[in-house]
Amino acid sequence: MKKFFVIGNPIEHSLSPRLHNYWLKSNNLNAFYDKKKLNISELENLIKEIKEKKIDGINVTVPFKNSIVPFLDKLSEEAKTTQSVNTIYLKDKMVIGHNTDIEGFELAIKNTNYDLSRKKVLLLGAGGVSPSIIVALKNMQVNKIYLSNRTQIKAENLKKTFNGLEIVEWGTFPDFDMIINATSLGLNNDDVISIDHSKIGSDKFFYDIIYNPSETNFLKSAKKKGNKTENGKKMFVYQAQASFKIWNNLVPEIDEDVMELLN
Repeated sequence: MKKFFVIGNPIEHSLSPRLHNYWLKSNNLNAFYDKKKLNISELENLIKEIKEKKIDGINVTVPFKNSIVPFLDKLSEEAKTTQSVNTIYLKDKMVIGHNTDIEGFELAIKNTNYDLSRKKVLLLGAGGVSPSIIVALKNMQVNKIYLSNRTQIKAENLKKTFNGLEIVEWGTFPDFDMIINATSLGLNNDDVISIDHSKIGSDKFFYDIIYNPSETNFLKSAKKKGNKTENGKKMFVYQAQASFKIWNNLVPEIDEDVMELLN
């Protein structure tokens, strides 16, 4: 029986087991998928288990997308560009890190029918998923990317990697068309990102990477002001579909039952 896991800390919010086990059962595959809460000191041993074929595949979430990289034998081009890994597998005796977040985000935005070309985007957060979002935004030909992070040095480090970013102080809101929350603020129900909506208008697109809870305070407050809002559920499903394909050599179906499963 094949074994797959998602690793992170915290990990309680993850719906990956629910989604992947549904797909595994639907496709009559002899495998199971579970979640593991780890500390950074346990990453090296985890990779050893993959090499020993005790684990067949790993998804990586907060806060290990960057810190897992040094333990891997090889990176895909997407993972090299972002230095961010969310999918791990064994091939030709090498543990390979791949990034399906770029594809997941692009497909999710296209699914909303929102045209990002020549738009100005404010990205909140400079953590593990942010490089993937930056690459996807550039692929979709945005006009401007503003980056804001609570720890400014992390934002400055990303700017060294990706040309054209403009760093803005946390809590500052330049003129934008779309704002993306790529921080962990929202995983807890009492998390708040302070925004003075009276100063930014009501014709913006608010996007939250978080999908559980399905509507964070960030999205609730924006919706009340008449803004377009979207959570990260579709991105989550699309990146998961790409991971599933890598591990099992088949593309699982995304239908109404799948989306309902995650509500």
